[in-house]
Amino acid sequence: MPIRTQSDLPAKEILERENIFVMDENRAMHQDIRPINIVIVNLMPLKEDTELQILRSLSNTPLQVDVSFVTPASHESTHTSLSHLNKFYQTFDEIKHSYFDGLIITGAPVELMEYEEVDYWEEICEIMEWSKTHVTSTLHLCWGAQAGLYYHYGIPKKLLDKKMFGVYRHKVMNRKIPLVRGFDDYFYAPHSRHTEVPKEDILKQEDLMILAESEEAGVFLVINKTGSQIFVMGHPEYDRLTLHKEYVRDRDKGLPIELPLNYYPQDDPEQKPMLQWRSHGNILYANWLNYYVYQQTPYEFINTEDIYSN
Repeated sequence: MPIRTQSDLPAKEILERENIFVMDENRAMHQDIRPINIVIVNLMPLKEDTELQILRSLSNTPLQVDVSFVTPASHESTHTSLSHLNKFYQTFDEIKHSYFDGLIITGAPVELMEYEEVDYWEEICEIMEWSKTHVTSTLHLCWGAQAGLYYHYGIPKKLLDKKMFGVYRHKVMNRKIPLVRGFDDYFYAPHSRHTEVPKEDILKQEDLMILAESEEAGVFLVINKTGSQIFVMGHPEYDRLTLHKEYVRDRDKGLPIELPLNYYPQDDPEQKPMLQWRSHGNILYANWLNYYVYQQTPYEFINTEDIYSN
């Protein structure tokens, strides 16, 4: 897939070195095809790492994707330079009158706080409400998924006894749904979280369907009936070393952290971590873009009320 970004976005050069087709604005303007417009609300502290991971995950279909980045105006980022934010990010106020084919809301390191205590919670609620009429389909990741289930369905999160940290085996629960088309019966995905959304609470909602779960990690993938809201409890976009960096960071800070499960060969953190989730992660993003974004959005995008009334 050609991914269209600003020509000087740092992630662009890295993706090109990985032989991923990245297109700048000038070349995209000369292509007579309809691009998919995706907006990413990036709540992660290391925004450049997350940009690279998500753009890499979006790169495996023949569709052209135009990507925009949004950061909450109500939060001051301390891990990403102000110059990077000013150059490559917009605020919600700057894009709220536009319509997008897809929206991604990332995870955030605020799980141990109540939702209402998060300084940008009101802004995230405004974005999630806006998504109902301005976005064809929204993909929520990790904390973003828990926050989405809380906002849209009133489902609370639950604190775990210890951090869910590692790579877990999941089972596909309904193979007829296009989001998991091409998946094996079982697949692996990373998790890094202190909270969960209980399965029994999700099952109470007739509008929701669980598509994949793990005996150890619980629910992984949830979709609503229209496909306009998708919730992913883990991090299929993570690269090989993301969990390693998190482990080393917490270990060096003296925080109570265990080795990530099913990650290092022989549980030896000196060895290169095993990459076991990339293929299914790519399929997940490709299926979302194709079946829930591209196939559902008319060529001349006006608003989603027109889409769902047809």
